Amino acid sequence: MTAAEHNEAWADALVAELAAGGVDAVCIAPGSRSTPLTMAFARNDDVRVYSHLDERSAAYFALGRARRTGEVTPLVCTSGTAAANFHPAVIEASQARVPLLLLTADRPPELRDSGANQTVDQTKLYGDAVRWFRELPEPEAAGRTLRSLRTTAARALAEATGTPAGPVHLNCPFRKRLEPPEGTENEDRRTAAPERPHVRTTAGRPALSDDRVADLAAAVSDADRGLVVAGPADDAAPEPGTVADFAETTGFPVLADPLSGVRYGPHVDDAPVLGGYDSFVDPAVTDDWPDPDLVVRVGASPTSKPLRKYLRRTGPRQFVVDPAGGWREAEFAATDLVVADPGRLLDALADRVDDGADAGWRERWTAAEDRHWATVADARGERRFEGDVLATVVEDAPDPATLFVSNSMPVRDLDRFGAPWAADLTVLGNRGASGIDGIVSTALGAGSATADPLVLVTGDLAFYHDMNGLLAVGRCGVDATVVVVNNDGGGIFHMLPVEAFDPPFTEQFKTPHGLDFAPAAELYGLEFVRARDRDAFREAYRASLDSGGTQVIEVPFDAERSHREREAIRDAVVADLA
Repeated sequence: MTAAEHNEAWADALVAELAAGGVDAVCIAPGSRSTPLTMAFARNDDVRVYSHLDERSAAYFALGRARRTGEVTPLVCTSGTAAANFHPAVIEASQARVPLLLLTADRPPELRDSGANQTVDQTKLYGDAVRWFRELPEPEAAGRTLRSLRTTAARALAEATGTPAGPVHLNCPFRKRLEPPEGTENEDRRTAAPERPHVRTTAGRPALSDDRVADLAAAVSDADRGLVVAGPADDAAPEPGTVADFAETTGFPVLADPLSGVRYGPHVDDAPVLGGYDSFVDPAVTDDWPDPDLVVRVGASPTSKPLRKYLRRTGPRQFVVDPAGGWREAEFAATDLVVADPGRLLDALADRVDDGADAGWRERWTAAEDRHWATVADARGERRFEGDVLATVVEDAPDPATLFVSNSMPVRDLDRFGAPWAADLTVLGNRGASGIDGIVSTALGAGSATADPLVLVTGDLAFYHDMNGLLAVGRCGVDATVVVVNNDGGGIFHMLPVEAFDPPFTEQFKTPHGLDFAPAAELYGLEFVRARDRDAFREAYRASLDSGGTQVIEVPFDAERSHREREAIRDAVVADLA
């Protein structure tokens, strides 16, 4: 067989095995060396191909789709710096436990370290950010080597969806000729997945022994002042109803991060799910409260810094429940790392709890929660600030909907101003490494995986960082409502002491850009609205939700004034409760 025939058979076998393992979509960036993989995916009717011109945007799009579905999304690129452009999304996927499969095409071994064009060292390119790396052998259409390839593909999917989930890298060298054998240009060579994977992996999650569950249940039963802290969700997050049932049984209030999957949904009508804690766990309020005696934590570290500091300051016994045994507690105040499936553990504990928490403890938290939202409502009626945008987005969101929120101030404003309610909102964000790159692409990738309406709320710098991602609206058929909170630079730096040092604060930290985003929307064929007040934003937001296509709604703010308003609201809540 010729090199072209080996390449074709090899790529077809790899893609067929991935499809048999459940892969139904792939993101591909164009390139020559990856031709065998690209054509194999194009021939396979079981896998939808999303074509991207920019490798970084492609990687974040795949990240968003995998985050929304919980299933592996592969990425294909050519050799050289193309593969390096995947790296930021790989880091986020690793930190956030999102399953990706990186298929990086490469030159054959003899061309490496030879000065050959577009050749770099791709061996273990992503370091420890991947769960598993394999350098595939050169294509060969022999029985044993094809079985080895299929086994490797099946193992790659298992590693990507294991505990913890994350990215896997297969480096794929190909020798020219990269196109199919000559004379086959007009043949229909479509392939389909085999009936079952070559290797089927049966995965499990760690469970505690009955004796250990009994010990933990006794601690929960003995607690008079318990809390449940639900951080940003990952692949092992418990069902929201499970958290709510545990809270109802124990009487523990649930402090639900907006990305936890617990703050929104029908269960909030039946359980003490709180979202205003970022304002009222201030020492001026809680120093007069009795300290919690037990905290059960699920998910990643909470977005709220005041909450993290409160847990450290009060020093309760703190269970961090993580099925991978990961240490995700940067205050180093946790007392117990519980390696177990969170949902199964909460169910088992709820079945064994003999007595609930002190009723006064729960009422103290719910009263503070009510006071917070009353103060926020008063502020929203009187003043204009960035947090009102996030509050409005949540209040007026369709049911169901997918809401993707950017890092920096938008996710913090959602944390403080996005009130819990019973709508079916899937709220997502890139909190693994908390970067502002790739936000647009990740959101559109998430939107590609569902028929739910998609809403993206992003800051102006994050929007600028990933304007290339807007090309996926047309190329990948994803519609969205894109809300750009434009405070002309890095508004988050107003939260830091460096704000008092100007210069260099304005030019070196806030970095105002002065960009007009209307031409960017026009470039990608999107509708653009600039909403300068609350009523204009609400009207534009509702109109976008009720119409087809994609609209970009820019909401301009003065960053310093918005930050002063946040401080005023927090101070009012604290003064009311202290």
